[in-house]
Parts: sequence; C-alpha cells; structure tokens
Amino acid sequence: MTDMTIERAALRPAIAVRQLNKRVADASGELAILQEVDFAVQAGETLAIVGASGSGKSTLLGILAGLDLPSSGTVELDNVDIFKLDEDGRAVFRQQNVGFVFQSFQLLAHLTALENVMLPLELRGDRNARARAEAMLERVGLSSRLRHYPKFLSGGEQQRVALARAFVTEPPLLLADEPTGSLDAATGEAVIALMFALNRERGSTLVLVTHDLNIAARCGRTLTMSAGRLRENQ
Repeated sequence: MTDMTIERAALRPAIAVRQLNKRVADASGELAILQEVDFAVQAGETLAIVGASGSGKSTLLGILAGLDLPSSGTVELDNVDIFKLDEDGRAVFRQQNVGFVFQSFQLLAHLTALENVMLPLELRGDRNARARAEAMLERVGLSSRLRHYPKFLSGGEQQRVALARAFVTEPPLLLADEPTGSLDAATGEAVIALMFALNRERGSTLVLVTHDLNIAARCGRTLTMSAGRLRENQ
C-alpha cells in the first residue's frame, strides 16, 4: 500500500450519508420523515443527533444500522453502501461492524445476562464467547449478576447488560438511541459515563441520538434534527 493510499484511507469517513429521504404513506397522503439528509462522520468521532420527539432522529439511526430502509439516498459504512446488500447481507455486516444500544434495552427475556452478551459472539462463531462475555460483564460491574434473567435486573442493570452486548464484539461503530430514556437521572448519568468510557477504551465511532443537551455536549460534535432535516450546530 502506498503512502497516498494510506492517507486516503485515513481520510475516508466511517459514515457517509448522501441525499437520504424517508417517506411513508399516511391517511393524508405521504409523510416526509427524512428530507435530503447529508452528513459524514470520521472514524473515532463522537456525534450527537438531537431534536424533539418525532423529528426523525430515531428513524435516521435505524437506517444507519440497516434496520430500516430509506426511500432514496445512500448510506456508506466504512465505504460499504449497505443498501446495495440484501437483507441477509446487511445482517451479516451489522453483526460484524455495528453495536446498537436501544432505549428499551431489547434484551431477550428467556436468556440470562451472560447469555444475552454471549449471543452476538456465538452468532459469529467465537469459541471464547463465554469468557469474553464474562469479562465484559465484569467491566460494566455485573459480575455478580451473570445468571440473572432481565426481569430480575433493575433498569440500570439491564442497560449495562445492553452496553456489554453492544461492545463485546468490539464493533468499529456504536449507535445508541436514547440510551437513558428509560432510566432515572442518577442511573442515566452512570450509564452514560460508562458508555463514553467504553467508547474511549475501544476507539469506536459513536453516534448518539438524544433529547438531552447535557449528554450531547459530551460528544465532539452535535447535529440537530428538525422536521426531518439535519443541520450542523455552530
């Protein structure tokens, strides 16, 4: 690889979104959820997307993860146009490259904390899934709760399990959708501090959707979503 090739690779964004639109039909005709969204995120950057409820920010995050489809436009993650992949291809890409933290935790109720964290490792055939999951749960302070099912965990504990699950595969990209929305203020603060600590340790790219401007201020950059349009904060 030449020096010029290395330099270009270093400048290549981790995320490149171009002319992204999302429209859905409703009783009055067609509703524009996202309109001409364009932005890029560099590798290792921390980006907050803020906006009122219903502004389209969670829809945008779902599209970045390939969990939802745009009406038009492109999303490139690490130079891969994810919507040129079929559904199975996007699932494989997501499994290898993306960690996702949901507001509602999205833990599997019939699996223990340990089994929830092991799952993404097992899906990709990791032979050390148990040891790595145990180490990750210890890192988030839950080594004594490995065999507890989600219903026996507090909201903060469930979100820490979700963080462990998202980080355990060491994905280059982490997406978080209102990760403190279901938590009280003190617990939410602890979870956010842990998420940023884990992100710094692993050097991943973080895109965080939040309505909390104090959380957004912890990111290196903030974009505001309003009526489906995105603008850079000054």
